[in-house]
Amino acid sequence: MRNDTRGVFNAYCADVARLNGIPDATQKFAVAPTVEQTLENRIQQSAEFLQRVNVTGVAQPSGQVLGLGTTGPIAGRTDTTTAPRQPRDIHGLGRRDYQTVQTNFDSFIRYDTLDAWAKFPDFQTRVRNKVVEQIARDRLTIGWNGTHAAATTDPVANKLLQDVNVGWLEYLRVADPGRVFTGPKVGEQAGADYKTLDGLIFDAVNSYLDDWYKDDPNIIAICGRSLYSERMLGLIEVHSGTPTEAEALKTMQAGRAVGGKTAQFVPFFPTVSILLANPKNLSIYWQTGTRRRQIDDQPSWDRIVDFQSVNEGYVIEDTGACCLIEGIQVPDGAGGWA
Repeated sequence: MRNDTRGVFNAYCADVARLNGIPDATQKFAVAPTVEQTLENRIQQSAEFLQRVNVTGVAQPSGQVLGLGTTGPIAGRTDTTTAPRQPRDIHGLGRRDYQTVQTNFDSFIRYDTLDAWAKFPDFQTRVRNKVVEQIARDRLTIGWNGTHAAATTDPVANKLLQDVNVGWLEYLRVADPGRVFTGPKVGEQAGADYKTLDGLIFDAVNSYLDDWYKDDPNIIAICGRSLYSERMLGLIEVHSGTPTEAEALKTMQAGRAVGGKTAQFVPFFPTVSILLANPKNLSIYWQTGTRRRQIDDQPSWDRIVDFQSVNEGYVIEDTGACCLIEGIQVPDGAGGWA
């Protein structure tokens, strides 16, 4: 690390310490509440889809789901000559629980990178944003792909962070497996369950969503990457002759409806799956007061390390407003399905 880089790096550490009310940011410390909330806000703003979900601080490491948002109708009437009026819980809280687990977001920046950034007046912002942006990407990856929380994670075997935490899709599989539709065959071929994705989604809405959510305009079709490929797009309304596959691609990219629901591609979502959900029905709970941090200079490795951790969990507020369609199969061109 060059001497001028050392100066701006030391100033960065001093500012982190000052903001958190501690003497030394190179020793492990509890992040101050206001800094903790500011960091959470920045993480959420760093990914477009995260801005649409709930990111909420909770006091306890585990407990009942908060039930953010309403979960059904409340209109009704009671003959009060025979019985008292019967109010309904606007949040519709059930017995489902949440569980947070410690998640480490540890990263390093090599000295040569710091040397390259030292000349810029926004040095501290660059260092901070690199970490914040990756935390946002990791949270999306875990939300879509996480299946369990391993004591020691293996990023080589689990490149999509499957072992970091239980994500939204796995939460639905466990909490309400009746909302999961697996392996439908879609295409103009013998043995197909549906000729088009439109038909599949229409049927899923009618069969898997609670009645009061079937016409909810906020429920969208979150799609995997392969559903944007030419092979899959050829299944959308192909029976009508229009649009063509190229036009269908433009249609989906513009966020037009498929099966009556707006289609949206979200990074890191499983490639041949669809989640019918209102993004505001998806939550990340982080336990307040649990964020820990330490900035460590490691000259033996020519790098600085930013150790961060926080307890967090992934939750679906109302599973009745969701349906996961996974393992969608399409014709493989040889008479089979893939």
